[in-house]
Amino acid sequence: MWPESTEQTRPLRSGLTTGCCATACSIAAANFLLKETLSKRVSVKLPGGKLVFLDIVSTDLVSHKGGASARSVTIKDAGDDPDVTHGAKVYVVLTLQAKEGVSFKAAEGVGTVTRAGLVLAVGEPAINPVPRKMITEHLLALADELNYQGGFEVAVGVEQGEKLALKTMNGRLGILGGLSILGTTGIVRPFSCSAYIASIHQGIDVAKANGFTHIAATTGSSSEKFITEFYHLNDMALIEMGDFVGAVLKYLKRVPVNKLSIAGGFGKMSKFAAGNLDLHSAKSAIDFDFLASLAVAAGADKHLENKIKQCNTSIEVLQHCLLENINLADIVCERALEKAKNILPATIQVDTFAVDRQGKLAGQAG
Repeated sequence: MWPESTEQTRPLRSGLTTGCCATACSIAAANFLLKETLSKRVSVKLPGGKLVFLDIVSTDLVSHKGGASARSVTIKDAGDDPDVTHGAKVYVVLTLQAKEGVSFKAAEGVGTVTRAGLVLAVGEPAINPVPRKMITEHLLALADELNYQGGFEVAVGVEQGEKLALKTMNGRLGILGGLSILGTTGIVRPFSCSAYIASIHQGIDVAKANGFTHIAATTGSSSEKFITEFYHLNDMALIEMGDFVGAVLKYLKRVPVNKLSIAGGFGKMSKFAAGNLDLHSAKSAIDFDFLASLAVAAGADKHLENKIKQCNTSIEVLQHCLLENINLADIVCERALEKAKNILPATIQVDTFAVDRQGKLAGQAG
């Protein structure tokens, strides 16, 4: 469980990516095999040029039929970001090879790409391009320094990675068997949500690459279940956007599809209808005055208007309106539809849906 935060405000602490961790382990294992040095701490040069230091938990010789091998382990520190891999043991099994260059494999806990549409080809280990580049550059620099003429096989793993991957979108993206080794800068920015947004983008790419022209973006499991049954959509056409409706819309401006369905809880959809593109409670709140104004435009009297403004939840607002035969959910969906169309290319057909807390249809538009 994520620890309780302090009540005192303080700067958030950055962390290091799994790609950076894998690079550190590769360096430690290479030092062990080529220098016979047991590294307790190694330095990694990040893509931006910054030098960071990582502690190595252990390095051991392991048997490998292909050549001399060593296994090095470090612990992922995500800083103050609630990353699923925070505290996980990232490891590399490095094997020396006669052939020059660096090749990559997925060890236990790292997934394999099984669907087209990602930056990696089907069948490749889910080790992204920047971590591959970082590992390759560090290993080749070490080989040059020591006049080592051979190459390296790098198998990257994460202990309990297959279990941790169940908390990510990897399964839907077609990355099976474990986690992805990620990182573009080597640094984890607290609460930047960059990994989640990257997964949204990857989900859209996978859907398009596999021929799906109609996708549905949902805020959670209830809205996803509803839209799946409503349209009988394939799993690959479903984008779990969470609170990041803006990430979906902005990406589709560059990578359009034929049709987009947006489905969410009534409260989330009301935030979007009010103009918010980040629906997280820390970034936006239910605007009861806005909902009251929509109800008044639909015929609500002063008594109902005041009731709405005094409500504590969006569902309470919806119930009051339904008793007065005002379908506020349809109106909210109409406004949300307008917001989406203002961002998306005119070529994309859009519809919007709001569900109640039981996952039943409350309103729709489009």
